[in-house]
Amino acid sequence: MELLYAALLLHKLGKQINESNIKKILESAGASVDDAKIKALVSALIDIDIEKVIKEASMPVAAAHATAAPQAAAKEEKKEEKKAEEAAGLSSLFG
Repeated sequence: MELLYAALLLHKLGKQINESNIKKILESAGASVDDAKIKALVSALIDIDIEKVIKEASMPVAAAHATAAPQAAAKEEKKEEKKAEEAAGLSSLFG
């Protein structure tokens, strides 16, 4: 995880994501450094648009919130309609 955090930190700061920079971050944080894993991460991220991945990862959450609100409102409306119908039915008994 710390390798990904280092890569995301470099991305956020606008710095180049390379082996040297990741190694510096990990060493400064006191984490153990595995050169092979760093090299593999840098190779895996070469063709990745990190900003696009971040946006895509956050979109399902936003979409879920956008669809949940109307559904909740529809359920509330149905409850209110049912209460109104029940009230109308009871008033006919005393009417």
